[in-house]
Amino acid sequence: MSLDVKPRVRVPQTAKKDEIVEIKTLLSHPMESGQRRDAGGQLVPRKIINSFVCRYNGKTVFEAKFEPAIAANPALNFFVKYTESGKLDFAWTDDDGNLYTTTQAITVT
Repeated sequence: MSLDVKPRVRVPQTAKKDEIVEIKTLLSHPMESGQRRDAGGQLVPRKIINSFVCRYNGKTVFEAKFEPAIAANPALNFFVKYTESGKLDFAWTDDDGNLYTTTQAITVT
């Protein structure tokens, strides 16, 4: 199985002070529930994204915990109030402890 994991985010790069903006994320990840069997009849080990966190200038503004029923390539939409220029950091963690991250700079006018 390919582990070509690619985080994608859609973030308004500019906004007015105190504007509430929608953030969209998608992580291309080959999820395994741990319930499927391979050709030899062995259970394929569980490997899912189990947590997500978004930080705005170091402060957590959104986080989520996932369970095995999460779909492959999990997508999240949420809202953030822009108060100052800086950056949004996004991080997804899977069962193996792999961390997938991306960062987006933002400008508040």
